[in-house]
Order: sequence, then C-alpha cells, then structure tokens
Amino acid sequence: MTDHYRNLVDVVRNNLENQQDWTDVRVHSDGTDGHPRILLTGLPPRRMYIHPDEQIAILKAERSLASGQRIPQPPEYEWVLPVHLTETPSVSLFAAVFDSITALPRHDLLSDEGASVDSDGIDGIDSNDQWTQWRGPKRAKRLLLAVVQDDSSIVYYFMHDGIVKPRQN
Repeated sequence: MTDHYRNLVDVVRNNLENQQDWTDVRVHSDGTDGHPRILLTGLPPRRMYIHPDEQIAILKAERSLASGQRIPQPPEYEWVLPVHLTETPSVSLFAAVFDSITALPRHDLLSDEGASVDSDGIDGIDSNDQWTQWRGPKRAKRLLLAVVQDDSSIVYYFMHDGIVKPRQN
C-alpha cells in the first residue's frame, strides 16, 4: 500500500500503545497476510465489548455463585482498521476485510492473572455455561474502526460482521 496508509497505521499504533495502553500491538500487512488493507491487532487493558445477551447470561450466572463472586472479564485481542476521515470506504471493502479475518486475531488470550478465558478454576463455573458462547473463538467477527482526523485525533467505533442486537444501558 501507499505511504499514506502506512503513516495512518503508525498514528493509530502510537495512539493504541501510548494513550490507550494496549499491549502486544502488531501490524498485519496487506497482500502478504491476505488482507485488503493494513490491519492492526492488540490487547486492550480491559475488555472492550460484551454482547448484550452475554451481559444478561453473566448476571444470571453470578447470582448462582457464592456471595459476591464475579465472573472475570479478561480483555480479548481485537482487530483494528485504520481509516482517514476523508476516505469513503465502500461496503465491499468492509466485506473483504471481514472475509480476511478470523473472529479472534490470536488464540493466546490470557487475563492479567494468567487465567484462560474459559474460566477454569472459578467455583461453580463450567466453560460450557451459556455466557461463554460469546467468548473466544465462539464470538462473532468484529473490528475496531479507527477514524483518524488531520490533527491526529482518533475516534474508535466497533463494527460487527452482520446484525448485532443493540446494547442495553
């Protein structure tokens, strides 16, 4: 790709690492990795998105646990697509990007404590519980759209592959 896209990726990567506290941020080149555009992956400091149905299932599951025990919400690796505000990306570009990615950028998901996402070691929780169907490789494809302005400010939006129920506040 052009230097424009590489510069855009550098701005977003710098923001993720230095302002948003992401770790293990990696660049996935177009062409060599089979992506139509340069993408980033990384691990945010906290979980970025919880599916609305998962929120309900977690609340129900936590009621059945010992008093005050919570189901951990470790962060998950996320895909990031940098775009400039003046671009007009097409639906076919987004479709091509979603076709080129997997639900999880990487399968080495660990929480800060080193516990795996399937919740082993938590009393009363089975990795087959209903709320686990939105975690790990079972989750739907999504990416974080990083929209960059000329002054290098960045706004992030989640994009999902397909229709997703809106969140309840």
